[in-house]
Amino acid sequence: MAIDPPPASAENSAPVRPLRRDAQRNREALLTAARSCFAEQGLEAPLEQVAKRAGLAIGTLYRHFPTRLDLVQATFAEKLAAWREAAEKAVTLDDAWAGLCHFLETMCELQSQDRGFNDLVSMRLPESACLAGAQTRIRELGVHIVERAQEQGSLRPDLTPEDLAFVIWSHSRVTEATHAIAPDAWRRHLYLLLDGFRTDRAHPLPAPPLTEEQLYRAMISLGTNGACGAWPSGRVVDSRSFAVKEL
Repeated sequence: MAIDPPPASAENSAPVRPLRRDAQRNREALLTAARSCFAEQGLEAPLEQVAKRAGLAIGTLYRHFPTRLDLVQATFAEKLAAWREAAEKAVTLDDAWAGLCHFLETMCELQSQDRGFNDLVSMRLPESACLAGAQTRIRELGVHIVERAQEQGSLRPDLTPEDLAFVIWSHSRVTEATHAIAPDAWRRHLYLLLDGFRTDRAHPLPAPPLTEEQLYRAMISLGTNGACGAWPSGRVVDSRSFAVKEL
């Protein structure tokens, strides 16, 4: 299955006015502070604390990042890009099982020691089209990674791309429980899961997999009560396009 390249973004093609030197320093200080605050406390970390850690006023933060989602998007852009690059590399490896392992291990490593990134990859934040686009692109690549491993016979045939969400959700709790005690314990957990993914370990499963729409709704529900904003009522999700439709 061919993977289409990501569409060119109008936002990326538009000229960007460079910031003044002092404004750029302030922006970088805010992003550094946000990375540490989100890593320690998750996406609901107080923005006042981010500004204080950066040595700036809360008004300065809002001038650079008018909403929490703007700050989240800028803070995690590099990690999302690294995850996407791991997925793109995985689909080029001759050994599709090695590609699957590389994709999942990179994801888990990016999550480890970072509660904010754990939150981000565990949920969907519908107000941010850019974040949703990045997550959808990674998911498209993940589907291809799963299909290649199944075609080569190394991955159990009843595993679906939606099942990979269980790796994300369980890993989030494992790292939260062990990061200060045994920081690498997540690797053991991941490889126990991967052993269960192998074709020769497969046994009949007691419940059907989640559908695309069920997975999307589960991820939305995790973000519903968070500080990044609630999922607006009166809307449904198109399970194929992941477009939001009014009821």
